[in-house]
Amino acid sequence: MDIFSAQGVSKHYSNHFALDNVSIQVEEGSIFGLLGPNGAGKTTLLRIINQIIAPDSGILSFEGHPLVPNDVSHIGYLPEERGLYKKMTVGEQALYLAQLKGLTHHEALKRLNFWFDKFEIKSWWNRKVEELSKGMQQKVQFMITIIHEPKLLIFDEPFSGFDPINANLLKEEILSQQKNGATIIFSTHNMASVEELCDHIALINHSKVVLSGKVHDIKKTFKTNTFTVSFNGNKDPLCTLLPDSFEILEENQDSDHRHAQIKLPPESTPNDLLGYMLPKYLIYAINEVIPSMNDIFIQAVTQPLSVTRN
Repeated sequence: MDIFSAQGVSKHYSNHFALDNVSIQVEEGSIFGLLGPNGAGKTTLLRIINQIIAPDSGILSFEGHPLVPNDVSHIGYLPEERGLYKKMTVGEQALYLAQLKGLTHHEALKRLNFWFDKFEIKSWWNRKVEELSKGMQQKVQFMITIIHEPKLLIFDEPFSGFDPINANLLKEEILSQQKNGATIIFSTHNMASVEELCDHIALINHSKVVLSGKVHDIKKTFKTNTFTVSFNGNKDPLCTLLPDSFEILEENQDSDHRHAQIKLPPESTPNDLLGYMLPKYLIYAINEVIPSMNDIFIQAVTQPLSVTRN
């Protein structure tokens, strides 16, 4: 079941389309990556989901019904532009914002005490926000985003301002929120985080969705029948043994083995490659080259029309 879907959503400003007929489906309980270069339209879509701005056209659905204002109470949104009041103390502000989410004073205080202890920031309670680093402020805003235990969590560049240790802490908490039943949409330029966290992605470029689907399926689609081989034995150049249709992309040697990355023609299999090599070489390992999300992102953005997937 989809917890959220957008069908044919468009948003036009005076001189350009921010979104042009965008459709996505976010499966309940999933972690959904919303990707794209700067200015592609990602933040516009996130603001539309949160009903901060309205689309010009399109259909938005939440839990099977048309999105309505009251659905905001079931959504937690951490925008890329941070918005804490610099002169307020951390505790005072967190308590105020938690109550805006619909919590009573007593329940807000109880939950905030839990999160301040968990994030080891209890000593910040009476400090002013302006005294905190960007990463520390980010922790506070993350807590406020999840404090009312929403069904759908939306994070726009959540790892911005975090060192590697705290970024890992946040990743673990995102996974914990998913385990506890939340669905997560997050926008990021960190493709390593996409590899680690996302079940599904949609990539927007120039206001259009150019790539969408399950991460596993997308990576399979972008495979190029390329393999790395570690071998030893005959000193003959590898190119003398392989047909011209087998493209040697890279070849090197370390203290133990020779290594090559070879692109096979479409109709060939690893067994065909081994058939050429085994009579002359001792093979230690052969592995298929699976493209990274970073490679896929670059290809999809630079060649959007040729790589669109559903």
